[in-house]
Amino acid sequence: HDSALLGRVRYLSTTAAKILYNNRLTMKGFSVAVAAMLASPAMAFAPAASNSAASKMDAMPERGWDSMVDPTERSKACPWLPRPINLDGSMVGDVGFDPLYLSSIPKNFAGFIQPPSWEETEGIETLYWMREAELKHGRVAMMAWFGWLATDGAFGFPLRFPGELYSVESIPNAYNAHNILVDQGSMTFMLVAAAVVEFCTGAALVQVSKGENDREAGDYGLDPLSFLKDKSEEEVNRMKLRELLNGRLAMLAFSGVCTQAALGEASQSFPYIDF
Repeated sequence: HDSALLGRVRYLSTTAAKILYNNRLTMKGFSVAVAAMLASPAMAFAPAASNSAASKMDAMPERGWDSMVDPTERSKACPWLPRPINLDGSMVGDVGFDPLYLSSIPKNFAGFIQPPSWEETEGIETLYWMREAELKHGRVAMMAWFGWLATDGAFGFPLRFPGELYSVESIPNAYNAHNILVDQGSMTFMLVAAAVVEFCTGAALVQVSKGENDREAGDYGLDPLSFLKDKSEEEVNRMKLRELLNGRLAMLAFSGVCTQAALGEASQSFPYIDF
């Protein structure tokens, strides 16, 4: 192989010399000669380099990214990104918004509510768990935003529990309510109430992970005013979408009012603007 390569280089060098002689070193002849000389090593080594590159490509392992996206379709919410593989538009409120592709991470979330060593279960998929979390946080945020503003009198008068402890004189605004009530001890009841709610909702998720309950994510059958009674599937989905969108907006709104109130003492009370 080395002798053949050497022979090819000598032949191309001789050809280049003849071209220089025949063209009397004109600019055109010089350019042709240089091109021929530069091509000699490239022609000798090009096949081997191509085979090496192909071998390296074949040896590359499969990427997890390939199983997380649909490369043939773009996200509706982020059209510059491929669609997350699990966000196919079948769920209410699904517009393909998941720029971090968290919904595509394969994971069994049942271990967050019950240790896997206790018993073997079917598990809870990533998308189901995230929709459950989104609805819960949205519902809490809607109540929290309304409660924050109602406490500060945004709807005409301060909405407080009866008693001197909860009066405006004792608790001037919602921003300071947490620390004051923690020092006073009233937040213990809130902690117990939250624990009871989490225990009950966790029990429902355990049933889902064991295959004993086929409920939709976030559905606890709570409809005391019968908004969904005798409604068509289209009307039910419209109500679910309204709840979801309002919950998403409430999460942003509550984060905003908390941040605005924390900017300074002058912005702690409604309307949370330092004039």
